[in-house]
Amino acid sequence: MYSTLACHLRSCNALIYQSKSAAAAAKHFLHFHLSVKALPQSPDISFWNANLRSHINAKNFKSALMLFSRMLELNLKPNELTFSLLIKASVSLPDSKKVDAQRIHAHLLKAGFSSSVLVLTALLDLYAKCGCISSAHKLFDEMPERDGIAWNALICGYSYNGYDFDALELFSSMLEVGLNPCRVTLVSIIPSCARQDLLFQGKSIHAYAVKSALALDSRVMNALTSMYAKCSDLDAAWLLFGSMIEKSVISWNTMIAAYGQNGSWEEALAVFNQMLSENVVPNSVTIVSLLSANVPVDSTHSYAVKMGLVADISVITSLICIYSRFGNTDAAELLYGLMPQKNLVSLTAIISGHVEKGDVCLALERFCQMQLIDMKPDAVAMARILQGFTNQHTIQTGISLHGYGIKSGLVSNVLVLNGLISMYSRCDDIEAAFSLFRGMQKRQLITWNLMISSCVQAGRLIDAVDLFCQMKVFRYEADLITMASMLSGCAQLRSLQLGKILHGYIHRNSLQMDAFIGTALIDMYAKCGTIENAERVFKTIEEPCSATWNSMIMGLALCGLEQQALEHYDRMAERGLKSDKITFLGVLSACSHAGLVEEGRQYFKLMIEVFKIAPGLQHCACMVNLLGRAGLLDEAVLFIKNMEVEPDSVVYGALLGACCIYQDIKLGECLARRIFFLDYRNCGYYLLMSNLYAGAGRWDDVARMRKMVKEDIGGDGYSGSSLIEVNSMHFLQENDW
Repeated sequence: MYSTLACHLRSCNALIYQSKSAAAAAKHFLHFHLSVKALPQSPDISFWNANLRSHINAKNFKSALMLFSRMLELNLKPNELTFSLLIKASVSLPDSKKVDAQRIHAHLLKAGFSSSVLVLTALLDLYAKCGCISSAHKLFDEMPERDGIAWNALICGYSYNGYDFDALELFSSMLEVGLNPCRVTLVSIIPSCARQDLLFQGKSIHAYAVKSALALDSRVMNALTSMYAKCSDLDAAWLLFGSMIEKSVISWNTMIAAYGQNGSWEEALAVFNQMLSENVVPNSVTIVSLLSANVPVDSTHSYAVKMGLVADISVITSLICIYSRFGNTDAAELLYGLMPQKNLVSLTAIISGHVEKGDVCLALERFCQMQLIDMKPDAVAMARILQGFTNQHTIQTGISLHGYGIKSGLVSNVLVLNGLISMYSRCDDIEAAFSLFRGMQKRQLITWNLMISSCVQAGRLIDAVDLFCQMKVFRYEADLITMASMLSGCAQLRSLQLGKILHGYIHRNSLQMDAFIGTALIDMYAKCGTIENAERVFKTIEEPCSATWNSMIMGLALCGLEQQALEHYDRMAERGLKSDKITFLGVLSACSHAGLVEEGRQYFKLMIEVFKIAPGLQHCACMVNLLGRAGLLDEAVLFIKNMEVEPDSVVYGALLGACCIYQDIKLGECLARRIFFLDYRNCGYYLLMSNLYAGAGRWDDVARMRKMVKEDIGGDGYSGSSLIEVNSMHFLQENDW
C-alpha cells in the first residue's frame, strides 16, 4: 500500500517539476496537497524519508516541507535523517530567513537531537546560508564533535557571505587541528582569495592543492581559474584552463567569464568559438557569460534564440540588462513584456536605462509598476530612480521618493542614502545633503567623497576642507577620487596655497600619480596661474591620456602661451591620441587669444569634417570672439546666422565685446536686445553696453544703463567682491569699483 502511495506522490512531484505554466503547477500542487492529507499513519519512517529525499532531489522544497508537516500531524517521530533532509530543504528555499533557522533549531532541541553531528552540521549550513554568521559560529563552537563536513560548512558560510579573512583563519585552524582539506574545502575557500590583497594566500592554497593532488579535480581547477581571473592574472587563468585534461561546459564558461570580467570580449568570443569547435554544447550560463563580456548583443541574442536558450529567465534578464545599459530601452521593454515571470533585476535595469536616457517619466512609471505587481523595490532600484532627478524642477518628486524610502525602510541603506545626498546636491539643496550626511550612523568612503564633491560644486571649499579633515579623524584614508574633488575646488577658487598642500599630501601618502590625479593637478596649477608647476606635473606622467593633454592645452591657452598650446596639440596628434570636444575647445581658445584667425578657421573645419565633432556653443563662442577681435564683424554675424545650434547669451556677448572694441553701436544695440531677453540678470552685459556708449560720449545712455541695472537687478552694476586667501582659507570682501 505504501509503495503505491509513494509512487503516486512521486508522480505528482514530477508533474509539478515539469509544469510549463504557473496554472498547471498550481493544479498539480493542489492534487499533491490533497494526496498528502489523505495519507494514513505509517509506522515506517523510512517511507517518509524516501519521499522527502525524492522531493528535495527534484527541487520541490515546499512540497518536502509539506510532507514533514503531515508527519508531525500524525505524531510520527522524525529521526536524524529526517531532520537533516528537512534542513536541506529549508536551506534551498529562496526566502530562507534567520527566523526559520531558529525555529528548526528549537524543534531539534525539543526532539533531543542537540548532540547529533549530522543534524547540527545541516543546521550550521542553514544558519550560514541565511547569513546568520554569528549564530553559525556559535553553533560550531558548541558542537561536541566536529567532522570535516562541519568545518567545510562554516568555511563555505564565511566565504559565501564575504567574510574572507575569517574564512582563511578558519581554514588555517582546520589545518592546525590535523584535518586534511578535501575538494569541497578548497572549492569553498578559494573564492575568498579572489582579490588582489589575498592573491598570495590564494597561490599558497593552489600550492597545497598541487601537493595533495587535489589540483587535478575539475571543480578545484575551475575555482582557481576564476580566482586568478578576478585578480586580473589572465595568463595564470589561461594556463590552468589549458592544463585541464577534460574540460566541462563549466570550465569553458569560467574561462569566458574570466575574459569578460577583464573587458577582453574578443578573447571571450574566441574561447566560445573554440568551445563550439570541440563540440561542447553551450548552456544558459554560457550565454550570460558572453553577455557579461560585452560581446555584440544582437548576435548573441540571435544565437540564444537558435539554441532555444532564450526562454531561460537568466538569459532574458541578462539581455534586458545589456539592452538597457546601451540605451536600447525599446528592445529591453519588448523582452520584458515576453517574460513569463517578471523579476526585480530586469525591471531595475529598464528603470536605469530610462534614467540614463533622461526619460524620468518612463522610469517613474516602471517604478510605480513594481508596486502594482507586488514587487517590493530594493535599495538598487531606489538608487537608480534617484539618479534621474538632476535639477530643481524635479526636486518635489525626489522628495516624495525620499518619503517612500523612509516609509519602506530603504532609507537606512547606505546605497539609498548616497543616492539621496547626490540628488539633493544636484538640485542645489546642499543643506539637505548635509542633514542626511550628519544623520548617517555608518558612512563609507564613497559617502565622504560624495559630500566633498557636492561642497566643491556648490563653491563651499571651506566646508569641503572641513570634511577632508574630519575624514582623517574618523580614520578614513583619502583616495584619488577625494583628492581630485579637492583639487577641483582649489582650481575653481584659485586657491594655490591649498592646492600645494594637497599636492604634498599626495606625495607623503604615496598615492599613485597616474593620468587621473595628474590631470586634476595640471588643471589646478594652470587655473591658479602657475603653468610651470603644471608642466612639471605633466612631465612626471608616463602615459598621459587625452584628458591630461586637454588640461595642458587649455592651461597654456589660459595663461597666454597660445603657441605652446598649439604645439602640445601637434604632439598629442603625433602620439595617435584622438582629439575630442575639449581638445578643440582649448585649441580654438588659444587661437582666439592669439588672434590666429586663419589657424582658427582651419581647426574649426578640421573638427567638423575630419573628426566629425558637432560644434557646441562654447566652440562657436570662441570662433565669434576670434572673428570679432580681428575686426571681422560681418563674418562673425554671418557665422552666428549659420550656426546649427541656437546661439545663447555667451555667443552674442562675445560679439558685443568686439563691438566695444570697434565702436559699432548699431550692431551692439541689436545684440543687447537679444542678450537682455536671454539673460537679463547678468550685469556684465549692461557694463559692456555702458562702456560702448561711454566710448561714443553718449552719457545719457550710460545713465540709462545704470538705471536699468538698479531697477532690473537691484544693484549698480559696479560693485564686486575680492577673494582673500589666509592660511588656505578663503574670505569674501565686498568692494565698490
